Amino acid sequence: MNATKLPTPESVRPMRCEISQTFYFDAAHTLKRAIEAEGSKRVHGHTYNAEVFVAGEPDAATGMVMDLGLVRREIAVLREELDHHLLDDVKDLGPPTLENLCQFIFRKLDARLPGLTSVRVWRASLGDGCRVSR
Repeated sequence: MNATKLPTPESVRPMRCEISQTFYFDAAHTLKRAIEAEGSKRVHGHTYNAEVFVAGEPDAATGMVMDLGLVRREIAVLREELDHHLLDDVKDLGPPTLENLCQFIFRKLDARLPGLTSVRVWRASLGDGCRVSR
């Protein structure tokens, strides 16, 4: 029987990994739209779920792309701007659509999370969502 020799960690080329962290926030908003207009123009709220993705090669010493504790810390700061707020009043968000929420979260975290590749926001109760990627 011929035993297959496994490569040593030193001989394996580093692989790109992508980590993610999910979070949620509850917020209210209004929205001007042509379809489902009556319910959308009244103040109403949702639980929004979000996920941020960071990619890169794991550090040789730590084995991590980035410490998820750092990711959670930055998300906590951002979450304070959204959770239990009227999204219509959030500075630099624009109309509170899923698309704008994704882009807003991406802009807020981009400088603080090197390797940020994507942000996804969804409303599980409605089955809709959006993802923005670099």
